[in-house]
Amino acid sequence: MDRPPNNVLIAFSIHLFTASGAFWAFLALVAAAEGRFTNMWFWLGVALLVDGVDGPLARYFNVKSVLPNWSGELLDCIVDYVTFVLIPAFALYQSGFLQEYTSFICAALIVCTSAIYYADTRMKSRDNCFIGFPVCWNMLVFTLFVLEPNWYFAFGVVIISAVLTFMPLLFVHPVRVKVWRPTTLSLFAVWSLCGLAAIYFNYFGMDVPQIIKVGIALSGLYLYCVGFVLQATGRVA
Repeated sequence: MDRPPNNVLIAFSIHLFTASGAFWAFLALVAAAEGRFTNMWFWLGVALLVDGVDGPLARYFNVKSVLPNWSGELLDCIVDYVTFVLIPAFALYQSGFLQEYTSFICAALIVCTSAIYYADTRMKSRDNCFIGFPVCWNMLVFTLFVLEPNWYFAFGVVIISAVLTFMPLLFVHPVRVKVWRPTTLSLFAVWSLCGLAAIYFNYFGMDVPQIIKVGIALSGLYLYCVGFVLQATGRVA
């Protein structure tokens, strides 16, 4: 297939599309501050969708070469830190899901470890895996919100994930890691669809069905652990 023309307007529009994630983050922050957490997760879901689409668009339209003075990677990291880290940490504190002192501990761990992680130029392996927990706090905290475990369990999950940020363990990128990619993408789709269903039920004041919670838990567990399995069996490095 022929490459598209190097169009400056298209390239800059893709940067603007990436930057729109900051606006969805703003709407999510307003919703969280007002205690409307279902709305907050919806806007963060929109931001996650933008994050999933902008990279392939940028590569297809060769944005890096067309606009070499604009760093799409840096822009993406700025938006990601807000949507993946800062707002989920704020939501965890604001919701009262944890005890007061543990919510401060978790918030501090989430925002500080994530900032250091983003500054590490070695965060990716040669197989496009993330080295250490890839600060996907939006997905992790959302899963906790849906499953509603006791605060001891939630606190433990946050502590373990923060520690794993600095461990030489691999976590898969659901799109870029080729090994088991069809399975990983399928289960990411399951997690996403279950997440949309959970938001729907919460929005209309209904209890989330158990099957939705099981779907989120199992698919989320796969996405969290599959990198360990691939690393242990030598399939990725």
